[in-house]
Amino acid sequence: MSISTIHEAKTQLSRLIERAERGEEVVIARGKTPVVRLVPVGPAPKERKPGLFAGQFTVTDAFFEPLPPEELDAWE
Repeated sequence: MSISTIHEAKTQLSRLIERAERGEEVVIARGKTPVVRLVPVGPAPKERKPGLFAGQFTVTDAFFEPLPPEELDAWE
C-alpha cells in the first residue's frame, strides 16, 4: 500500500491512477491522516433487456395456489 499526500496526488495523479489500475492500493492522506483510497472502476454492468425470456416458459395457475401444509412446515 502506498500513501500519498494531497499535494503529491495533485502533482502525480496520472501515476497514482496507473498504480491503482494495476491493483496496488493507493491511499491519499491529508497530512498524516488517510482520507481516500483510489480503486479502479469495474466493468459496466450489462444492460438488462425486459422480456428477454418471453415465450420460453409458461406459468400455470398452480404456481399461484397455496403450498400444501407439509411443504409450508418445511419452511418453518
